[in-house]
Amino acid sequence: MSSNTQIKTFFDQQTFTYTHVIYDSKAKEAAIIDSVLDYDPKSGRTNTVAADQVVDFIQKSDLAVKWILETHVHADHLSAAPYLKDKLGGQIGIGSKINVVQGVFKDVFNAESGFKSDGSQFDKVFDDEETFKIGELNVKVLHTPGHTPACVSYIVENEHAFIGDTLFMPDAGTARCDFPGGDATVLFQSVKRLLSLEESTKLYMCHDYGPNGRDYKYITTVKEQREQNIHVKDSIALDDFVQMRTERDATLDMPVLILPSVQVNMRAGQLPPAEGNGKQYLKIPLNVL
Repeated sequence: MSSNTQIKTFFDQQTFTYTHVIYDSKAKEAAIIDSVLDYDPKSGRTNTVAADQVVDFIQKSDLAVKWILETHVHADHLSAAPYLKDKLGGQIGIGSKINVVQGVFKDVFNAESGFKSDGSQFDKVFDDEETFKIGELNVKVLHTPGHTPACVSYIVENEHAFIGDTLFMPDAGTARCDFPGGDATVLFQSVKRLLSLEESTKLYMCHDYGPNGRDYKYITTVKEQREQNIHVKDSIALDDFVQMRTERDATLDMPVLILPSVQVNMRAGQLPPAEGNGKQYLKIPLNVL
C-alpha cells in the first residue's frame, strides 16, 4: 500500500451500508464512496445524521473532497451525494452505463418530461478502465455489471477495490440479479474480472448483514473470495452459479427502500422536482416490480 493511502469507513446500521472515505494523507485530497442519506419510509422524512459523520471527519482531518463516487444506483438506501457536495465540494461520479438504468426507470416512475436519461445529472460518468487521481493515488474504474447495468468498481493503487454490491463477504456470496437490467451470467463474468486481480488485493464491501449472527465485516481479499465464496469460489461453474442465483432471487423480497432509493439515486441523489404546490413527492408504481 502506498504510504499515503488512508481509508476511513462508516457503517449505517439502518441500511447495512458502508461508506468509505479514501484519501491521500500527503496531498490531503479525498473521495467519498457510497454515501447514505437517512430516510424514514413511515414519515417520508430525510435527515443527514449518517452524512454528517462523514462531513465531520473530512473537516476535522482538513481534507479536500475531489470526488463523491457511486458504485451503482443503489436500491436499498438514498445517496447523500448532493448534500455532501454542497457541504464539501467535489464531483459526483458513476459508471457510464447509468444511462441504461435511467432509461429503464424513467418509464417505471413515469419521470417528468424534462428528465434526461443520459447521465447528465452526474458531474462525471466513467468509461470502463478510465483512470483518475485522488491526490497522487491512482484510481482505475472497472465496469462490473450484473447486479445492475451501471455497476462499477474503483481500484485504488492496484491494492484496494471498492466493489459495491458485486460481491459480499465470502460467507454471504453475491448480489441479486433480478432487478430490471440485472443478469446472473453478466454478474459471474464481472466477479471473475475482479477475482483476476492480484490475490492480495483488498475488497471493500458496500454492505454486510452479519449472516449467522457473526460480527459485521467489510474487508476481504481476492484470495479469500476465490477460495471461500459460497457462490463463486473457483470450483463453481457458470451454469451452476446462474441456476443458484436465479432460484435464490425468486425467493427474495424487494428491498424496503427500493422505490424511494432508485428514483432519487438515478438523479444523482437529487429529490424529484417540486410540483405545483411547492412540495416534492416520491412515486410508488403499483404492480410493476
